[in-house]
Amino acid sequence: MYPRFAGYTRLIGATALAAWLALGGTASAEPLNVRATMVPKEQIKLDFKDGSGHFVLMVRREGAAAGTGVLDGAQFVEFGRHDIIPGVAGDPSGYLVATKGDGNIAYLKWTVRAVFLPGKDGKPEIHDNGYWEVVSGAGAFKGLQGAGTLHIKSAGPTDRIFILDGETVPAQR
Repeated sequence: MYPRFAGYTRLIGATALAAWLALGGTASAEPLNVRATMVPKEQIKLDFKDGSGHFVLMVRREGAAAGTGVLDGAQFVEFGRHDIIPGVAGDPSGYLVATKGDGNIAYLKWTVRAVFLPGKDGKPEIHDNGYWEVVSGAGAFKGLQGAGTLHIKSAGPTDRIFILDGETVPAQR
């Protein structure tokens, strides 16, 4: 984990939630900690033919979230854009669409900074750390608010584990 970046993203999530509560929110925040192994279903890749290894990957991945909080048991679909220069850095971003039951949909926007650090064998290892925020919802998720940190880890050549930590505030009814 990249400690300086992790503290920054926690600050962003905590600041957004504190601002909402200061503006009159009365519902209490609930912790969220879920992870989902995301498996590619569609991909489009642009490889730069300049010797840099630079690529941009547009991907749709799917997986099931498990853990604690309102998104436990939700089905996730990632719509992502991963702009990566292997061994250097990258800027992945996208949306997660979380569905849980009929008509209950939450839309989460996410942004990550990919940093390569030397691994145990001296080869660069990618560290994907960033943040997520709820931007919209329908059904039981209508009015849901939330934010937190996102870590993406490799689960094989194409599968990725999305780890979301943070807090959510349910819609006031």
